[in-house]
Amino acid sequence: MSVNFFETDCKEDARKEKQFGICDDQNGTKAYTDTTDSTKWIAIVKNVKEIDVSFTAIDNCIIVFKEGTKDIESSCDGMLTFAESLYLVELKKQGTGGWISDAKGQLENTIRLISENHDLSSFRYKKAFACNRKHPSFTVIDIAERRSFFERTRGFRIDVQAEIVIK
Repeated sequence: MSVNFFETDCKEDARKEKQFGICDDQNGTKAYTDTTDSTKWIAIVKNVKEIDVSFTAIDNCIIVFKEGTKDIESSCDGMLTFAESLYLVELKKQGTGGWISDAKGQLENTIRLISENHDLSSFRYKKAFACNRKHPSFTVIDIAERRSFFERTRGFRIDVQAEIVIK
C-alpha cells in the first residue's frame, strides 16, 4: 500500500517568518508550528532569508501500519520541505537517558518509510534533526557514527540540536 508523505492534509501552509517553533504537546496529537508561544517550542526554525517552508506532521497524522499487522510504524514527528531540501524532525522533552538513540531510530525508520513510497532524488539537501528542549545545544556525534547514519539512510545527515537553520 502506497503512502503519500508530501500531498496530505497533515501538511501546513508554508511559512516565511524569520523564526518559528515546532511544538509537540505530547498528548497523542500531531506536531505543529507556532509563532506566538515560544514556551511550547521544542525546536526553533531560523529562516532569515524568509524562504517558503512547509511543515508536515508525520507522527499521529500519517499512519503507516507494519506489513501484515495492525501495529503502527514508529515515525518522527514531522518534516520541513523547501526548495531542494527535506529536513526530518524528531522532538523530545527528555532530561536524560537514551533519547538520542531513540530519536535516531525514529528518524531512520521514517526515512525508510518515505523512501519506500517516494523517489527522494529531487532533494539535494537531506537532514535528520533530533531536537530536545532539555538539551538544546549542538551535541557532537563522532565522524564514524555520522558516516554510518549517512550510509544507512542513503544520504541523510544527522544533527542533534534544537536549532534548525534554513539555508
